Amino acid sequence: MLGQKGKQKGKPQADSSLRDTENVPLTEDVQAYFEREVLPHAPDAWIDHDKTKVGYEIPFNRHFYVFEPPRSLQEIDEDLKAVSANIMAMLGELAE
Repeated sequence: MLGQKGKQKGKPQADSSLRDTENVPLTEDVQAYFEREVLPHAPDAWIDHDKTKVGYEIPFNRHFYVFEPPRSLQEIDEDLKAVSANIMAMLGELAE
């Protein structure tokens, strides 16, 4: 769709409902990636180079997460019984 007014008259306008992003590897040319991966699926797609960003994505969970297995059900049950007993004792003090 072409713009109808002002500075945008005659220039292509993006349909925001169709807007999408791609993560292009830093080692690859953006235009080559676009032609190979995007244009075959959306032949009328185009790149707004004013909005192109270069950066890194660091998946912290993948690199730094250390799995800690959950406590056993027996341990959890013992803790719940101890807390329940403590609550009952406190309620007993209130009743006195």
